[in-house]
Amino acid sequence: MLVGVKSLADHYREAGIFNNMLYGTVVGIAGVVVAGAVAIGMLINSLSSFLYKIFPGWNGDWTTLSQMTPDTTNLTFSDIIPFLTAALAVFVILFISTVVVAWFYRRSLSYLRDKSGMGLFGTAGTILLAGAVLTIIIIGYFIIWIDLLLIAVAFLQLRPPPSVEPVTTSPRTVLPAAISTEGKKYCKYCRAELASEAIFCPVCGGKQE
Repeated sequence: MLVGVKSLADHYREAGIFNNMLYGTVVGIAGVVVAGAVAIGMLINSLSSFLYKIFPGWNGDWTTLSQMTPDTTNLTFSDIIPFLTAALAVFVILFISTVVVAWFYRRSLSYLRDKSGMGLFGTAGTILLAGAVLTIIIIGYFIIWIDLLLIAVAFLQLRPPPSVEPVTTSPRTVLPAAISTEGKKYCKYCRAELASEAIFCPVCGGKQE
């Protein structure tokens, strides 16, 4: 999706389309890495004491655990708290990063909506942000997956702009320079209307002076 969005950003000459999606992707990857590091760190700190609780007489040799029978009668709620804390910390990190990712993606899709005229991109961006917020009650993840399908539909519905039919002349006339009439600039080969800063004509490809 980043590759496709980069091409669209270049086509529409709007860097915000790609940059916002790139920022969101980086935040998402960083969120997953941080959440994983926090989970592993907290589990390592608590796992040994937890194993000593459920395997009385364990000598610390990990290879002997498979030969021992666990005894959960010694467990108390305080022994489980570290694992619940780790799970909560991971959930909070993932929730915050998901909302930030959705916010950047929504900005990217809004730029794309404005440039392409495809309103479905704007709708998908809003639904994506709502789904990210609702991940706090799990249902948001389903909304996000559905929204990704909606974004795919929006991409598939993109069509190239209608081409400008060149003015036919016989023989084909090459003007001395790009014509500028009433503030508008036209190709010196096919007379298609150009952007003021255009160097090449998007219709015939002719280089302008």
